[in-house]
Amino acid sequence: MRIGSLYGSGKPVFSFEFFPPKTEAAAEDLLHTVGDLQTALAPDFISVTYGAGGSTRSRTLDCVTRIQSELGICSMAHLACMGHSKEEIAEIVSHLVDKGVRNILALRGDPPRDAATLNHTHFRYAIDLIGFLASGFDIDIGAACYPETHPEAINADDDLRHAVEKTRLGAKFLITQLFFDNAHYYRFLDRAHRAGITVPIVPGIMPITNVSQVERFTKLCGASIPGPLAARLNRYREDHGAVMACGIEHAITQCRELLDRGVPGLHFYTLNKSHATRGILAALRTL
Repeated sequence: MRIGSLYGSGKPVFSFEFFPPKTEAAAEDLLHTVGDLQTALAPDFISVTYGAGGSTRSRTLDCVTRIQSELGICSMAHLACMGHSKEEIAEIVSHLVDKGVRNILALRGDPPRDAATLNHTHFRYAIDLIGFLASGFDIDIGAACYPETHPEAINADDDLRHAVEKTRLGAKFLITQLFFDNAHYYRFLDRAHRAGITVPIVPGIMPITNVSQVERFTKLCGASIPGPLAARLNRYREDHGAVMACGIEHAITQCRELLDRGVPGLHFYTLNKSHATRGILAALRTL
């Protein structure tokens, strides 16, 4: 299954993102979790992230291929290029294609700590990886975009130019970084369309289950938490159940509005905790 074609079906595409487990036991637990989600909610595809510097590469490849081959769920591998040679990337992608995985989310990833490694890499940006993949492999390529601007970008216009270049080189869909205020997505969508982007731009949704965690994530990725939501979370900070209820309620409201506006789909950052995502998607499907 090619993910690019899913977004042209006329109905919203629902997808879940997981990170690769660190142990064999955790890997089996993840497979069970994904299998249960497939039975209960039938997501359109599952994606698996790629550790900094490729630290979880083998786990990513194993999880992605098993999700597709053993569970029969369309899967997408995240692939971060920073620090990799062309030969290494070609080997990884060839392995995935041989296993039937034809969908890759092309990312830059974190710079390696070793400056010598950076100097010898062929890939410095996601656009380098996208161009390489599009020219040599029969796959569907996705890419990331940033409604509130990448934290390393010079400015919002410069960041948007990178998104345009990603689609020009071969990205068939874009998945946004997390956001909690839909106005950021709508503004980015308008600017992207005026800049000539025609591929689907899929909202990335992170259900809030832990206040400190979401504060850390937003700081790293340049996203923001709306004032009223931040105040509610601070009020319940030490009450895990109340925080989760607040996060789920906000996500349901956010997602319903996005679906009413005709978004191509929703991509949920699960953080390997499917309870919140289950509740949100179950509520959305009762509409």
